[in-house]
Amino acid sequence: MSDIRNIAIIAHVDHGKTTLADSLLKQSDTFKDRGLEGDTILDSNPLERERGITILAKNVAVMLGETKINIVDTPGHADFGGEVERIMNLVDGALLLVDAKEGPMPQTRFVLKKAIQAGHRIIVVINKIDKPDARPEWVLNQTFDLFVDLGASDRQADFPVIYASAKQGKAGLDTNLAGMTNIKPLFDTILKEIPAPVVDVNGPLQVSVANISYDNYKGKMAIGRVVRGTFKAGPVTWINREGKLAVAKISNIFTFIGMGRVETESAPAGDIVAFAGIPEINIGETIADLDKPEALPVIQIEEPTVKMTFSVNTSPFAGQEGQFTTSRNIKERLERELQNDVALRVEAGTGDGTFIVSGRGELHLAILIERMRREGFEIQVSRPQVIFKEENSHKTEPFEEVSMECPEGMSGSVIEKMGRRKGEMKDMRVDGSTAYLEFVIPTRGLIGYRTEFMMDTRGQGIMNALFLGYRPYIGSIDGTPHGSLISFETGESNSYGMQIAQERGQLFIEPGLKVYEGMVIGQNAKPEDLEVNICKEKRLSNMRSKGDGVAEGLNTPRNMSLEEALEYLGDDELLEVTPKSLRIRKQFLKNFERKRANQSANA
Repeated sequence: MSDIRNIAIIAHVDHGKTTLADSLLKQSDTFKDRGLEGDTILDSNPLERERGITILAKNVAVMLGETKINIVDTPGHADFGGEVERIMNLVDGALLLVDAKEGPMPQTRFVLKKAIQAGHRIIVVINKIDKPDARPEWVLNQTFDLFVDLGASDRQADFPVIYASAKQGKAGLDTNLAGMTNIKPLFDTILKEIPAPVVDVNGPLQVSVANISYDNYKGKMAIGRVVRGTFKAGPVTWINREGKLAVAKISNIFTFIGMGRVETESAPAGDIVAFAGIPEINIGETIADLDKPEALPVIQIEEPTVKMTFSVNTSPFAGQEGQFTTSRNIKERLERELQNDVALRVEAGTGDGTFIVSGRGELHLAILIERMRREGFEIQVSRPQVIFKEENSHKTEPFEEVSMECPEGMSGSVIEKMGRRKGEMKDMRVDGSTAYLEFVIPTRGLIGYRTEFMMDTRGQGIMNALFLGYRPYIGSIDGTPHGSLISFETGESNSYGMQIAQERGQLFIEPGLKVYEGMVIGQNAKPEDLEVNICKEKRLSNMRSKGDGVAEGLNTPRNMSLEEALEYLGDDELLEVTPKSLRIRKQFLKNFERKRANQSANA
């Protein structure tokens, strides 16, 4: 099919994938007459806009003359690597974006590895050459070394290079930004270098399913690529992940054009389509010919490394703020998420209404929790824990490669804390006043450190992690233990009680907030738990002495985001998540219950 090109845009977080996709859309023939307004147009999800990251892969298509170019914008964060892995089955080539200053980063390695394994032709786009300290030649050398390290073929390592400023919508074959006028050189390189799909239009039908979406009118819709034959609405053979065959009927077929979808009667082999008609369809399955059904290889996804316990909210304030609070609601929502997210696993927990949810990392699970609370769910979750494995009768655990940037004067405390968490330094270099550090560390040691890292570097540090694989268990890790300030009774916090409590540590709440016994209201300055009475009121009398009524100031409380709250959690603490509130609490609310649990644990 010489009039179709299928490409994915892959890169590390914040290297400009979505911005480049914007420029390709705006300067294509599809939108030549009517322009597109705004930037990062493809990040349509509110969470994506707030956090400035791509979470879900997006399909768009543009026309360049007579050629249709299907573009897939992929996430750059390794926690959403499941999206990248399955998208490689949809495309025939990829644009690898690399920042002209930073060069290849940990997630660049991850996404490039997936593209090389799929055997795709890769165009390297060195983006952000308009940065004042851009160093495109150094970045090009580093990128070539990365291709060689990842085992690229001779043809893949002989990659074409485009220099671009996606923000300005300009690209060229050299680093001269002043000589660039538009993005056309990139379009020309795509048509020249990315191969057209090599397919059999007349063979028996095969359609892969790489993604799932929902339509208010059509119901569950699958997104996939027509691998062979011509795809038409009507009866087909549906082959699930276990290889079972069933007859099904396709009701509607859509092709992508611009930002939307257009219904079509048939789609040729090589095109990317969306289709409806099979309510139970899932990612990795095959739609095949009615007479000659042949299954495509099932998409293999890397295993999760981190797990958390989701359960019904059992706090004294349960059911006051959420719309969906029962175990049945939570179970149905998690099952629905499984249909969209192949990197997620859900198992029944030990208690009633408890589910063990496993994912690629803390951010992967935090995004799921945030989506659930915005939809009206009320849950409580445990501290993230790594998933251990047994290999050859030896215990193994996941390890990560961590790269850090921080001011040189703050690197000492970072190195000390990484060493305490069993991190092994692999490289350190100082460029100007910035230190660049590389560590290999157990995922266990990294859990709960990101917020601490930002505090130690006063917000100037940058940390990126990449999953390396499972290695032998490294033993116990003595991180930085924390003690919590725990509410002594149920009631309403007031300034008088909080002024006394804040002498013991840092508070998380404001005056006038309802609290319950066993709720964590602050962090103790010492590494031990302490009960405080923040509901205590000042005794009133009709006598006044000198000094009475002098206002003592309250310190500003530490407002924690969802990720910060998850990182703070201790082993005996839970996070209560509702649409309106985030409350940290002890697993056992009563003091005597906590003492009894400690005694049985130490016995």
